[in-house]
Amino acid sequence: MQSGHAAGGGAPRTPKGVPHRGGAPNESAERIAARFPQHVLRSEVVWGDTTVHLRPEGVFEVARWLHDDAGEQYDYLVDLTAVEYRDAELPIEVVWHLRSLPYRRFLRLKAPLDKAAPLRVPSVWPIWKGADWLERECFDMFGVVFDGHPDLRRILMWEQYTEGNPLRKDFPLRGRFSRAEQLRQALAANPEARYSMEELSIADAFESLPLEMRQRVTGGERTGE
Repeated sequence: MQSGHAAGGGAPRTPKGVPHRGGAPNESAERIAARFPQHVLRSEVVWGDTTVHLRPEGVFEVARWLHDDAGEQYDYLVDLTAVEYRDAELPIEVVWHLRSLPYRRFLRLKAPLDKAAPLRVPSVWPIWKGADWLERECFDMFGVVFDGHPDLRRILMWEQYTEGNPLRKDFPLRGRFSRAEQLRQALAANPEARYSMEELSIADAFESLPLEMRQRVTGGERTGE
């Protein structure tokens, strides 16, 4: 059997009787600790899911190995987000949810970021292109900078938004500015400033298509598949 291959094969099934803590770990965690001891802080198993806590500077190297190694093949970035806890002394954690489709494995990576220092981690966009908008959302909502991202800018709030990062614990529920000031800024914003020149070029190209083709595209007809 190839190293790391799903034991037993067969159809996937929902596990039962999973303990809260201390279950069987994902074997990838042990191999990460053996190969990258300088990057690993600790690992844990909660409700059957294995989480490996990494130093921020080691995230890219570990992620690249998990993606490329024949015995791992974590080819799907399920999600990427951040967590800020109510306890002010706890760091912000950036979280990556990874899945190896060939081996039917799930693995969570976490990296703590000291709130007293700049919030920066390496971008995993060169490994999983699906990280593009996920990292932009995390940057927009939490203020985490992903070094190496090709187009790191806001994605939910407009580019001129100056009130901060809405999912941080210190962000007021009504925003930092008055409702009148929020409205004034929204009305004064240039809507085209939210899009890159590439995106605007795509929109312009659509308008130049023949009418029949535009109707086909907007009608949801699937072509070329």
